[in-house]
Amino acid sequence: MKQSKLFGKTLREAPKDEVSANAILLSRAGFIHKLMAGVYSYLPLGFRVLDKIKNIVREEMNALGGQEILMPALTPKELWQETGRWEKLKEIMFQFAGAGDQAVGLAATHEEVLVNIVRRYLSSYRDLPLYLYQIQDKFRNEPRAKSGLLRGREFSMKDLYSFHENQADLDNFYQQAIGAYQKVFERCGLISIVTEASGGAFTTEYSHEFQVATPYGEDEIMVCSGCGFAQNREICAFNDGAKCPSCAKAKLAQTKSIEVGNIFKLGTIYSKPMQLTFTGADGKEKEVIMGCYGLGPSRVMGSVAEVHHDKDGLIWPKEITPFHAHLLLLDNKQAGAADKLYRELTFASAKGGSASGRGWEILFDERVESSGAKLKDADLIGISLQLIIGAKSAGAVEYRFRDKSENGKVNFSEVDQLLKKFYR
Repeated sequence: MKQSKLFGKTLREAPKDEVSANAILLSRAGFIHKLMAGVYSYLPLGFRVLDKIKNIVREEMNALGGQEILMPALTPKELWQETGRWEKLKEIMFQFAGAGDQAVGLAATHEEVLVNIVRRYLSSYRDLPLYLYQIQDKFRNEPRAKSGLLRGREFSMKDLYSFHENQADLDNFYQQAIGAYQKVFERCGLISIVTEASGGAFTTEYSHEFQVATPYGEDEIMVCSGCGFAQNREICAFNDGAKCPSCAKAKLAQTKSIEVGNIFKLGTIYSKPMQLTFTGADGKEKEVIMGCYGLGPSRVMGSVAEVHHDKDGLIWPKEITPFHAHLLLLDNKQAGAADKLYRELTFASAKGGSASGRGWEILFDERVESSGAKLKDADLIGISLQLIIGAKSAGAVEYRFRDKSENGKVNFSEVDQLLKKFYR
């Protein structure tokens, strides 16, 4: 992609109506555009990052045995009444009258919708266990939508639901899901802390959150430096500096954090009122045991922006960087050589054989701008690897990693190998 053709522009000043680091940085760098509080459009750069996060989530959910589906966002009142949540969720659920005065709502979550589907197809213990997930926008009338992508009224959500024959099978899968979630966050450049928490308004009395420690976080958790025990401050009965209730050795430390995922053991809380049953091996009818596992790709994107940045801009981890490299032409005398390198890196071999490592995603800044402006924009956008062709390059390419871990110089012919070494 040539940067002169890229839709979206960088901003020199922070938007006046944004207060969170992620919203300021992502808006200034041209990743998102705010429509209203808690509602954002994803511009080309932002969409690329969001899509890469979703693909990582898909890979790990598929590895768990999950099957992807897509459910409607528009749902009928009658379905929610089966569990009593039409009234329970009315403070945060968008509810209104559709055609013919039918009461409908935009799904804040999808337990009822999926149970309604599954009860049509599941009959025997031989159909279990079953793992279904989707990646879709959710809608919640969030009263405090002032944290950019971290607290939205419309936001991307991956919700996985598991269906089991018994509690032991749920417990086993639940632990597998914890491992899968940790892999997702690690691949996105986040270190997650598995944290005990309440069930909130949606499900059971307790859950486990995945929190990322950062001074910019909205949440507060109590963490043991010894055994790793962690509990949300909202339910913790212990104060900062207290002895850990789990290992009884190390002390608890209060830490600011961002919640990036949440999982629940639902049991029969939805299968019972909605009559989701199966015939067991003994011939008896039994209620399905359920679990649900939420993870917000858009929230992960915002969290990465909060955690991975410096005074100059964003610093994207390599698995979710919008492009593999940002090629900067700072010396117009080398425009021909720079364009040739760009074409060689981005276009696969025309001979029908191996692409030899080509087909790289490159953002090529060939704009008629000053070198200073290009370098500032590159740091603000935060692509993991910068390739610089300037007057001092002396026929080579200067490279530097945005996280400042390494810099150097390579010949034009060695750039492909540099990319392979970093990404593969």
